[in-house]
Amino acid sequence: MKNKLETISNLFEGKEIRSIWDSEKEDYFFSVVDVITALTESKIPKRYWTDLKRKLESEGSQLYEKIVQLKLKSQKDGKSYLTDVLDTKGILRLIESVPSSKVEVFYTK
Repeated sequence: MKNKLETISNLFEGKEIRSIWDSEKEDYFFSVVDVITALTESKIPKRYWTDLKRKLESEGSQLYEKIVQLKLKSQKDGKSYLTDVLDTKGILRLIESVPSSKVEVFYTK
C-alpha cells in the first residue's frame, strides 16, 4: 500500500500533499486542495476547487460523488479541519481532469 502514497507523492515533486490512511478501506485519501495547489498556478486553489467541484456536480460526474470530508491537519496552524479528500483512484481521475503541464510530463515519462 505504501507504493500508492509514493506514486502520488512523486508526481508532485516535493509539494506537500496531505493524506490519511483508511485501514478499513485499505486505501489512502488525499487532500484535493493540496493536489489542485500542486497542479495549477492558481493563486486561490480553494476557489479553483470550488469552481471545479461545481462543474463536476452539474455534469453529473461520478468523481463528485466520491468526495469525502475527513479531518486533516492544517499546514498553517496545525489544527485539524474537515477537508475534501479523494481516494487514490479518485485523485488520479481528478489529476486527469485538471489542465496542467505537470500532468502531461508525468504521463509521458
